[in-house]
Amino acid sequence: MVTSNRNSEIIVIGAGIGGLTAAALLARNGYAVKVFEQAQIPGGCASTFQRRGFTFDVGATQVAGLEPGGIHDRIFQTLDLDPPAATPCDPACAVYLPGETEPISVWRDRLRWQAEQRRQFPGSEAFWNLLHTLFEASWRFQGRDPVLPPRNLWDGLQLLGALRPDTLVTVPFTLSTVADALNFYGLGSDRSLTHRRLRTFLDLQLKLYSQVDASETALLYAATALSVSQEPQGLCHLEGSMQVLSDRLVQALHQWGGSLYCGQRVEAILSPDGQQVSGVRVWDTKTRVSRTVPADHVIANVTVQNLVELIQGNGTSNTNLPRRMQGYAQRVKHLPPASGAFVLYLGVKRSALPAHCPPHLQFLYSYDPLAEGLSITGTPQETIAENNSLFVSVSREGDGRAPDGQATIVASSFTELAPWWTADPSQYRSLKALYTNTALQRLGQFFDLSPGQILHQEAATPRTFARYTHRSRGAVGGLSQRIASFAPFGFANRTPLRGLWLVGDCTHPGEGTAGVSYSAWTVVRQIGAYGF
Repeated sequence: MVTSNRNSEIIVIGAGIGGLTAAALLARNGYAVKVFEQAQIPGGCASTFQRRGFTFDVGATQVAGLEPGGIHDRIFQTLDLDPPAATPCDPACAVYLPGETEPISVWRDRLRWQAEQRRQFPGSEAFWNLLHTLFEASWRFQGRDPVLPPRNLWDGLQLLGALRPDTLVTVPFTLSTVADALNFYGLGSDRSLTHRRLRTFLDLQLKLYSQVDASETALLYAATALSVSQEPQGLCHLEGSMQVLSDRLVQALHQWGGSLYCGQRVEAILSPDGQQVSGVRVWDTKTRVSRTVPADHVIANVTVQNLVELIQGNGTSNTNLPRRMQGYAQRVKHLPPASGAFVLYLGVKRSALPAHCPPHLQFLYSYDPLAEGLSITGTPQETIAENNSLFVSVSREGDGRAPDGQATIVASSFTELAPWWTADPSQYRSLKALYTNTALQRLGQFFDLSPGQILHQEAATPRTFARYTHRSRGAVGGLSQRIASFAPFGFANRTPLRGLWLVGDCTHPGEGTAGVSYSAWTVVRQIGAYGF
């Protein structure tokens, strides 16, 4: 069991949603908390930036867990704060398959969504019923605050306490992928148009949440990712911007006596004895002076790759890492390549939007690089082909993201990291221009992007995300939710070094503001040993 006292000094690395949530809750519980953030604005991948009157959400554009009993609702009740104003997304997403002009609408009303499933994918009812059954059991299980994966007796007791007879329905599917379920129900054939459309839809949606397609995504993870957008849960569009979520958490942190220091980059996590953390070394981005800050606990709101780098920041090498961390570092080294994102930010006249435009859309375009004239010397065609899928978020009138009569469009696609970092400056500019022009061409098939409609335009690449979020190589989305990295097989909040904790999208239950907030909730319970 963890032993802690309220006089403990706690340092949080990174003011993303996971780090701010942990910091605010610990300050609420009476701990002395300091948060160090290398950027000038908190929020991480859920922050914003402003250009010419437009407010753009950097990465995350929607929120789950605001419903009564949801993780954000529980957190704000604990912090004695009202949650930020939000509007439910309905549909949660409108998905356009290649060559189709009618979307697959993911409705918030469960009965309406079931009718959409029957209409779009006839004969797939048994598959969707299985997902719903697994989701309901998993959601009840998650609501009982299990610790996954457990790393000591206390963690194990929390996991056992969350188990109920209804949890047993999920056990046979622990090692199953979505593709396994499709094959079981006879839906895995490429010979049927309905089956191909279903698989394409699932691949598109799962890529958003798990970074991999149906052949690799863990079925239990997919059951939640594909069902959480329906009532009584649901995805929400925050009024103002995504920044209001981090601003509210910063307000709570200060209200309960914690401190936030922006422009302060943690260079190293210190552990002189290789057993227990002793603090961090912090570099002031303005004065360019480093200092050591002691701590009893360090909570890292970073990727697992960044965590290993921070421990190596002690001046150690891979071979001289603390013995406790060597196996951990080897596991990180052998993870599948992380994903990056290319994001196009547009400020447009509202007349560029079609009537009744949904707030979130996803497009998959057929891809023929030769027909479209898309190529770049030294860049594999499959890298360019990644840009044939776009997830698009559109601001609503009066939601605080654009002046009257105008709107923001944020379009993102996953991309491999390597080409952006191996390219020389000229190749980098060419690749960025290629992705930009391809995205504009494809968005122009749905939006009116004729001359005069675009008022502002800029793009972000993995290099951009690395610069502003300091995530290793600009990776986004945490770990892919393959079976090998999902839930009991993933990375724990406890690390091998005593007093060092990990929160964020590399830990259970995964990416998204709700996921990283749950990881923070778990760490706070672990540090307090007896919960709230």
